[in-house]
Amino acid sequence: MDFKNKTVVITGGGKGIGEACAKVFYDDGANVAILDKDEPAQLYNDNRWFEVQCDVADEAQVKEAVAKVMGHFGAIHYLVNNAGIQRYGTVTDTTVDEWDIVMNVNLKSYFLCAKHIIPQIQSAGGGVVVNVASVQAFVSQRNVAAYTTAKTAILGLTRSIAIDFAPSVRCVAVCPGTIDTPMVRKSFSMSPDPEAVLQECIDMHPIGRIGTPVDVAEVVKFVCDDKAGFITGQYIRVDGGLGITINGSKKAD
Repeated sequence: MDFKNKTVVITGGGKGIGEACAKVFYDDGANVAILDKDEPAQLYNDNRWFEVQCDVADEAQVKEAVAKVMGHFGAIHYLVNNAGIQRYGTVTDTTVDEWDIVMNVNLKSYFLCAKHIIPQIQSAGGGVVVNVASVQAFVSQRNVAAYTTAKTAILGLTRSIAIDFAPSVRCVAVCPGTIDTPMVRKSFSMSPDPEAVLQECIDMHPIGRIGTPVDVAEVVKFVCDDKAGFITGQYIRVDGGLGITINGSKKAD
């Protein structure tokens, strides 16, 4: 795939899936703009790599960041909405503040970035919005009420964008399973036996491992390519088979 002279904006691009997306697009010639709340790492000292420190759940900061990206690259062709956080709790023990922060980062930021970047994509002649959702839009677990609600809502947002802005803008949701990211490793560390939790996650995936950020990034890059030009308003699960078996994937004795 050749993304030369094309610009992609990636939220939460400082680590995990977002960072992997940034690298694969960069390697295929794209201009890469990262919006991340953390201090930029500036992985490449290159004019094609541009980082903006930005809270993507804050509209004023998003508008300012988009203006900076336009000032640097002059156009935007792709948006990868990827920023996300995890909080644990049921609807009865999740605080209102915890609920709001999950919704703001995992859902509102997708709306805000789409709101302010889609017009730029249209001005550039069209392009693609990729929303990184989760397998938890389809199957869930205990104590993740806010997270699974936000990830499920992303599928509705994806359909709406696809309908409202066709044919110049396609929109696709990519839904990872368990991916070896700092966020997932942090969740493992909350257990008394992190290695046991890791093995349990591996056993849940029929493919026999958890995913890597690059596994997801390559799919994100593919759906932005013209070869995927007939895909819009849909979701693609990148989950190693998670959820297709009954009671896990272990073979019967």
